[in-house]
Amino acid sequence: MNSLKGFAVRATAAAVVSLFSVCAFGQAQSPANANSSPPGDPAAAVHDLQDEVRQLRSLVEEMRTENAESRAEMKQLRQDLQSTRALFEHPASGEPAPILNATAPIQEPAAEPAATPPAEGAALEQRVQKLEESTSLIGSKIDEQYQTKVETASKYRARLHGIILMNAFRNVGGADNFDVPDYSVPVATGAPQATIGATLRQSELGLEVFGPSVAGAKTSADVQLDFAGGLPSTGNGVNYGIVRLQTASLRLDWQNTSVVAGQDSFFASPLAPTSFASLAEPALSYAGNIWGWTPQLRVEHRFNLSDEQEISVQAGILDNLDWEFPTSSFNRSVQAGEASGQPAYALRTAWSRPVWDHPMTIGVAGYFGRQDWGSDRYVDAWAGMADWKIPLMRRLFFSGEFYRGRGIGGLGAATGRSIVYGGSPAYASSPIRGLDTIGGWSQLKFQLTPKLEINGVAGEDNSFAADVRGFASDANNFVPILGRNRVAMANMVFRPRSDLVFSAELRRLQSFPIYRNSSITNQVNLSMGILF
Repeated sequence: MNSLKGFAVRATAAAVVSLFSVCAFGQAQSPANANSSPPGDPAAAVHDLQDEVRQLRSLVEEMRTENAESRAEMKQLRQDLQSTRALFEHPASGEPAPILNATAPIQEPAAEPAATPPAEGAALEQRVQKLEESTSLIGSKIDEQYQTKVETASKYRARLHGIILMNAFRNVGGADNFDVPDYSVPVATGAPQATIGATLRQSELGLEVFGPSVAGAKTSADVQLDFAGGLPSTGNGVNYGIVRLQTASLRLDWQNTSVVAGQDSFFASPLAPTSFASLAEPALSYAGNIWGWTPQLRVEHRFNLSDEQEISVQAGILDNLDWEFPTSSFNRSVQAGEASGQPAYALRTAWSRPVWDHPMTIGVAGYFGRQDWGSDRYVDAWAGMADWKIPLMRRLFFSGEFYRGRGIGGLGAATGRSIVYGGSPAYASSPIRGLDTIGGWSQLKFQLTPKLEINGVAGEDNSFAADVRGFASDANNFVPILGRNRVAMANMVFRPRSDLVFSAELRRLQSFPIYRNSSITNQVNLSMGILF
């Protein structure tokens, strides 16, 4: 009987621990997740929330495993109980004691009177039934959460993640892109100044796959898509955004070293302003925030200076792109950077330590890539960059980036322009010049409550007008050449739950063409998103 009681105690403890784990996790989920978003990190506002949902799923899987073990123990306990009752029903028959299980020792007949043990057995059976009911209830709740697991053809786990995002907006002034404007353009004569619309094409869909361990490294892969790849030429085609590949990368992660291969964010410029009005492109993409989703191979290593201080070094090679438009919708043509016969190179190092339970990071980076525009016309593209993320107070954070470079239109600088032509591009004899540019952005984030934050951002990209005047004209370069592009914005982000987001944003764009008058565009954007 001591053995049976031991089984009952262990089963009861397993069920109670599982029940309390579910309750405690449910109560702690909302506030804990709300604090986890790192300040100043761009689409980090989205990816951090996705990480929190993934952690929840991981915990649910662990609870499901514990529940399965509890059920198995309950089954064994019931078998033991039945065997014990059969033993007490034939105390004097001289039959050998029944075997409880294949490995358990044979129980000797009880020397006590037969009247007491059946009563104890009945009470024990009632307790087993109650435990089974409790376990069944917990199991059903866990199964309800476990249904989010993605089945794969292999034995390795996969997780689906993303955001369904709706943006409603009103513009006053013209813009290069109606729903996600990058710079301002003059309104055509007779056209209305104010416009209004809505879109869901900034919704994102991702899949994360966890592979085997290789040489002590954990392997994983992630692919992320959106619906901002263009607009089909059909009625209401503005509603049917074409699926577009954002990033797709494979990772090998050791304790202090990582190797990443694939199309990924530009690691030398890791930050971006917080904005749910601009996910199809990072906010301020052409106004001080250089970026790119570029095929690359990089290595990262982290050095621990102490328990709190760390230095990280990242180095990699990238597809040498310069922001040329494809000449065909089906066949890929060589860009000037790829025609040079060598990749682009980037290096970044950063120092970080926690301040008020938030990371403080300061990084510097460099970039180089040679471009061959034909007929012995070469441009050496380069950039020097700095980034920072600093907690000023417990709820006030300052972040931003700065760069200075030449020919880096492939990274979104100079409004995507790497060079300017001094003559007709149709002639190989036309001179070219790499466009010098300088820019950056800064953000102040005020975390009013764990669920509510306010962000203020300003940024500017400034192409050197001296590189253009007297050398190039709008006619030779097909479109107006922007000298400066300036953007300021403020938004409020409210997260009532970790997987639900509301945001309101006001954005002001002011662009200064070199040979034309400046123009201003204001946008009000309301966003609602559900993460999964």
